[in-house]
Amino acid sequence: MTVCLLLLSVVAVTAAVPVPRALTRAAWPEREPVVALWVWQCLVATVLLCCVTALSLGAAAVFGTVRAQLFAPAPPAVTAAYDLSTAPPWAAALTLLLACGAAWTTAMLARELVEARRRRAQARAHLRERAPDLPAGLPAARGPLLVLEDEYPDAWWMPGSPPQLIVTTGALHRLTGHQIDAVLTHERGHARARHDWLLHLSTALATGFPRIPLFAHFCDQTHRLVELAADDTASRRCGHLTTALALIELNQHRGVLSCASSHRLLGERVDRLLEPPPRLGRRHRALTTTTAALVPLLPLLIAFAPGLTALS
Repeated sequence: MTVCLLLLSVVAVTAAVPVPRALTRAAWPEREPVVALWVWQCLVATVLLCCVTALSLGAAAVFGTVRAQLFAPAPPAVTAAYDLSTAPPWAAALTLLLACGAAWTTAMLARELVEARRRRAQARAHLRERAPDLPAGLPAARGPLLVLEDEYPDAWWMPGSPPQLIVTTGALHRLTGHQIDAVLTHERGHARARHDWLLHLSTALATGFPRIPLFAHFCDQTHRLVELAADDTASRRCGHLTTALALIELNQHRGVLSCASSHRLLGERVDRLLEPPPRLGRRHRALTTTTAALVPLLPLLIAFAPGLTALS
C-alpha cells in the first residue's frame, strides 16, 4: 500500500508541475488546438484520478469500516496483498489532506455552476430587455439566432438548451455575407463542442487551486485553445482570409491590432489565420491522442496492481 501511495504521488506531481510547463512552451498546440485540449483534459483527469485512488487506499488503511466496504467482494489474498494493516503514520495525514482537497474541489465546482447559472439568467434577462417579445400572432422573437439592435458589431453564443446565437445589427451592417457566415460558424463551433463546460471546469480548478501549475495553465490554455479551435471550424468552411477579415471587422473598435495584453490573443488569432501554421500529420495526431488517452490509466493500473498480482 505504501508503494502504491508513493507511485500515485509521483505520477500526480509529474502531471501537475513539469508536464504542463513543458506543454505551454510547445509549438504544436497552436497547430492542433483540438488535440491540445484533449491532452490538457487527460492531464487533469490523471491528477484527479491519482488523488481519488490515493484517497480510497488511504481511507481503507486508516478506517476499518471503509476497508470492509471497499474490499468486501475481494478474496482475502487481495486484501493481504495491499497490506492495509501496516499503514504508515503519514497515511492518516495524507488521507485527511486528500479528503479536504476533494471537498474543496466539489465546493469550487458547485460554486462555478451556481455562478454560471446566475450569470446566464442575468444575461437572458438583459436580452429580454433589449429584444422584447413581439405582439401576439407574430412569429416568436426567440430562436437559434437572435438579432439585437446595436450600432457596435458583436456576436456571441449563449449556452443553454438549445444554445442561442446572438448577433447585433452593427455586425450585419459592417460585415459581408461571407464574413457573417464565418462569425456564426465560429460561434456554432463553440456550441457544438460544448466549450462552456470546459471553461467552467478550468475556471473552478484554477480558482480553487491557484498555486498548482496544471490548473492555472489549464485555465489559461483552455480560454485560448477554444478560440483557436472555433477559428479552425470557421476557416474550414469559409476560408482563412474571410475568417480573419471578419475577426478584424468585428473587433476593430476593441483594438484588435493593438499591443495591449488583453488584445494580444486577437492579434495572434488574426496572424494565425492569415498565415496558417503547418498541421500535424494523421499518424502524429493519432499517436498524440492515443498516448494522452492512456495516461489517465496509470493511476488505475497502480491502484489495481497488487490485487491483480494476488489473483494471478
